[in-house]
Amino acid sequence: MSSVALDAYSVIAFLEREPGYELVEKQLARAAETGRHLLMCTVNWGEVYYSIMRAAGPAKAEEVRRFLDTLPIELVPADLELARQAAVYKASHKMSYADCFAAALAKTRKVALMTGDKDFRALEAEITVQWLH
Repeated sequence: MSSVALDAYSVIAFLEREPGYELVEKQLARAAETGRHLLMCTVNWGEVYYSIMRAAGPAKAEEVRRFLDTLPIELVPADLELARQAAVYKASHKMSYADCFAAALAKTRKVALMTGDKDFRALEAEITVQWLH
């Protein structure tokens, strides 16, 4: 069983060594030691990929993809259950639809969401948020 879900914000913070990256690094190290992989929805993985592609081009995006493949992160497909919960969040909160998938993953898997994205403050009554800063 996993204990933490990641959104694009947390993964990009880790990759770019932005504030709070150490917390992500510690979670990844713990996951590697225990075999309890962190979770990430494929929608949020796609956010990371397109963000890197826009900022640094397709070659860099592929380099980052290969690096992410080596980390103890389980990619969770956006199935009907996640899509429904994400839609519920999107209908009732001013958040990006992709962020709603990260929140839906945390809720449906009953794990904490690691992020620094302030938009998730609106969901703190429904999911546990581990703040990067």
